[in-house]
Amino acid sequence: MSASYIPYHPEQQQLLPNALQDWLPQGHLAYFIGDTVDSLNLSAFHNRYAKEGPRNQPFHPAMMVKVKVKVLVLVYAYATGVFSSRKIAKKLHEDIAFRVLGADNFPAHRTIRDFRALHLSEFTELFVQVVRLAREMGLVKLGTIAVDGTKIKANASRHKAMSYGRMQTTQAELKAQIAALVQKAANTDEVEKDEPDLDIPAEIERRTARLAAIEAAKARLEERQRLSDAARGRTPDDARKPKDKDGKPKGGKPYLRDFGVPAPKAQDSFTDSESRIMKRAGGGFDFQYNAQTAVDETAHIIVAAEVVNTSSDVQQLPMVLKAVKAHTGAHAAQVLADAGYRSEAVMAELAISQPDTELVIALGREGKVLVKPRDEKRYPHTTAMAAKFETAQGRLDYRKRKWIAEPPNGWIKNVLGFRQFSMRGLQKAQAEFKLVCLALNLRRMGAMQMG
Repeated sequence: MSASYIPYHPEQQQLLPNALQDWLPQGHLAYFIGDTVDSLNLSAFHNRYAKEGPRNQPFHPAMMVKVKVKVLVLVYAYATGVFSSRKIAKKLHEDIAFRVLGADNFPAHRTIRDFRALHLSEFTELFVQVVRLAREMGLVKLGTIAVDGTKIKANASRHKAMSYGRMQTTQAELKAQIAALVQKAANTDEVEKDEPDLDIPAEIERRTARLAAIEAAKARLEERQRLSDAARGRTPDDARKPKDKDGKPKGGKPYLRDFGVPAPKAQDSFTDSESRIMKRAGGGFDFQYNAQTAVDETAHIIVAAEVVNTSSDVQQLPMVLKAVKAHTGAHAAQVLADAGYRSEAVMAELAISQPDTELVIALGREGKVLVKPRDEKRYPHTTAMAAKFETAQGRLDYRKRKWIAEPPNGWIKNVLGFRQFSMRGLQKAQAEFKLVCLALNLRRMGAMQMG
């Protein structure tokens, strides 16, 4: 007796096509993303198109917002490590959830890429709208927030960078080569005889362009160093000798370099000049940005997301807390931060600007013995913080920081797979990181809604 199988006729066509929504189960996160985006104020997207006058008919902005990287892609593409516009365009054809939200629109990858670049400020505003929506839903209460920083690789190659010392050497070499080529050009007949394949104008142009790029990078490093030296109290005429606030010489070793002269190993990138060399987790160095997040305790919603191009977290706390106030309209009752944010000046500043916010900032690594300041009058806020950590309640409060602040950064890198910016420049990196956090917030809110 032959076996009986379930009928299988792949060539058979249906009389009427099924609705895409019939293939996507109820409660799917795609529906939550679609409904949430539809509830947001998208007037900024519409206004940009309305001002441009006659042109080819554009895709509907609401559809593009859903499809665009960092919103819908959080749920689908980001979860599988998809960030490129080409792969998003492909998924619009192959992925049911993408097709449901795209309503069977199939923009080319260039359209998706250009839409993202054109609407960075609008996507940044959407991040704020989603934070406020989360607060209305009761997912943000601002009882306790935790601040943390994480380094994210810039869209810059270490192989397309150069140290200050190498710049000086290469600059001299290129000038000598250009001078030699110009001299050869003066003896055209002789050059054509000895080197018939040599295109002198093209060679001069190529070397001149490279020289200009190196000189621009060298100038950026020098300007950065001048600002750094000035911030430390140095002056152009200090003759490398340390001076006090009154300009009088004081003890100590002389400075190694003149004012505004970078160290020979200082580097600048030719692809993203606003990124900085920072230590990479696990060892080594890369051109990176320092991403800062403030996370609310209630549902791990990111209420502030900022990016800076300095590796230190010390001065970033006031900026992050100012963003929290701007996004939510209120200050948090309690702020937790690790020892990277420890600063007497910062604590003094926040005591004035946010007197009702309790700061819990570690003064050293967790589990290590905390050393009190020797001069309690000079460091009153640090002394008070040390006393707080001597209490059981202070230590208990701080223990919450790790499980509030660190999971979202882990989700961004390990769940969404966002480990490198796709756009170059500090301003674009700031906007792109807000898009990532917007996407993560939507995913979190959808999970809470369905849970």
